[in-house]
Amino acid sequence: MGIRNIHEWRSTTAEGERREIRAEKFGGRWRIQAKLKGDETWTYYDVPLLEDLAELRDVLWRKYQRKRLPWTDVESLDEMIKQRGGVPEEEEEED
Repeated sequence: MGIRNIHEWRSTTAEGERREIRAEKFGGRWRIQAKLKGDETWTYYDVPLLEDLAELRDVLWRKYQRKRLPWTDVESLDEMIKQRGGVPEEEEEED
Protein backbone atom coordinates (compact mmCIF):
# COMPACT_ATOMS: atom_id res chain seq x y z
CA MET A 1 0.00 0.00 0.00
CA GLY A 2 1.36 3.42 -0.94
CA ILE A 3 1.68 6.63 1.02
CA ARG A 4 -1.01 9.25 0.43
CA ASN A 5 0.51 12.05 -1.59
CA ILE A 6 -2.02 14.90 -2.05
CA HIS A 7 -1.47 18.27 -3.73
CA GLU A 8 -4.06 21.06 -3.93
CA TRP A 9 -4.26 24.36 -5.77
CA ARG A 10 -6.80 26.84 -7.09
CA SER A 11 -7.34 28.40 -10.49
CA THR A 12 -9.88 30.62 -12.21
CA THR A 13 -11.90 29.42 -15.20
CA ALA A 14 -12.25 31.40 -18.42
CA GLU A 15 -15.65 32.47 -17.08
CA GLY A 16 -14.04 33.86 -13.91
CA GLU A 17 -15.23 31.10 -11.58
CA ARG A 18 -12.90 29.84 -8.84
CA ARG A 19 -11.93 26.20 -9.26
CA GLU A 20 -10.26 23.97 -6.69
CA ILE A 21 -8.12 21.09 -7.96
CA ARG A 22 -6.77 18.17 -5.96
CA ALA A 23 -4.31 15.56 -7.20
CA GLU A 24 -3.45 12.43 -5.29
CA LYS A 25 -0.77 9.87 -5.99
CA PHE A 26 -1.72 6.60 -4.40
CA GLY A 27 -0.35 3.18 -5.24
CA GLY A 28 1.77 4.67 -8.03
CA ARG A 29 -1.19 6.25 -9.88
CA TRP A 30 -2.29 9.88 -10.10
CA ARG A 31 -5.97 10.72 -9.55
CA ILE A 32 -7.17 14.25 -10.26
CA GLN A 33 -10.40 15.78 -9.09
CA ALA A 34 -11.82 19.29 -9.20
CA LYS A 35 -14.85 21.34 -8.22
CA LEU A 36 -16.08 24.87 -8.68
CA LYS A 37 -16.35 27.10 -5.62
CA GLY A 38 -19.69 26.43 -3.98
CA ASP A 39 -20.11 22.95 -5.47
CA GLU A 40 -20.69 20.15 -3.00
CA THR A 41 -19.25 17.28 -5.03
CA TRP A 42 -15.90 16.68 -6.66
CA THR A 43 -15.54 15.65 -10.31
CA TYR A 44 -13.04 12.83 -10.80
CA TYR A 45 -11.18 12.82 -14.13
CA ASP A 46 -10.38 9.51 -15.79
CA VAL A 47 -8.55 11.62 -18.38
CA PRO A 48 -7.25 14.74 -16.60
CA LEU A 49 -7.24 18.07 -18.42
CA LEU A 50 -3.82 18.86 -19.89
CA GLU A 51 -4.03 22.28 -18.20
CA ASP A 52 -4.48 20.58 -14.80
CA LEU A 53 -1.52 18.30 -15.48
CA ALA A 54 0.65 21.32 -16.38
CA GLU A 55 -0.38 23.13 -13.18
CA LEU A 56 0.27 20.01 -11.11
CA ARG A 57 3.69 19.68 -12.75
CA ASP A 58 4.49 23.22 -11.62
CA VAL A 59 3.32 22.45 -8.06
CA LEU A 60 5.42 19.27 -7.97
CA TRP A 61 8.50 21.01 -9.38
CA ARG A 62 8.37 23.65 -6.65
CA LYS A 63 7.94 21.01 -3.94
CA TYR A 64 10.80 18.96 -5.42
CA GLN A 65 13.07 22.01 -5.29
CA ARG A 66 12.27 22.32 -1.57
CA LYS A 67 13.05 18.60 -1.16
CA ARG A 68 9.44 17.82 -0.22
CA LEU A 69 8.93 15.03 -2.76
CA PRO A 70 11.03 12.66 -4.87
CA TRP A 71 12.07 13.36 -8.46
CA THR A 72 10.19 10.21 -9.52
CA ASP A 73 6.88 12.03 -8.82
CA VAL A 74 7.85 14.76 -11.32
CA GLU A 75 8.98 12.13 -13.84
CA SER A 76 5.73 10.18 -13.58
CA LEU A 77 3.75 13.34 -14.27
CA ASP A 78 6.01 14.22 -17.22
CA GLU A 79 5.17 10.80 -18.67
CA MET A 80 1.42 11.44 -18.29
CA ILE A 81 1.80 14.81 -20.06
CA LYS A 82 3.73 13.19 -22.93
CA GLN A 83 1.09 10.46 -23.27
CA ARG A 84 -1.55 13.18 -23.65
CA GLY A 85 0.49 14.83 -26.42
CA GLY A 86 1.76 17.69 -24.30
CA VAL A 87 5.33 18.77 -23.74
CA PRO A 88 6.47 18.98 -20.12
CA GLU A 89 8.60 21.96 -19.16
CA GLU A 90 12.28 21.17 -19.27
CA GLU A 91 13.92 21.65 -15.90
CA GLU A 92 17.41 20.78 -14.85
CA GLU A 93 17.45 18.00 -12.28
CA GLU A 94 19.43 19.11 -9.25
CA ASP A 95 21.24 16.71 -6.94
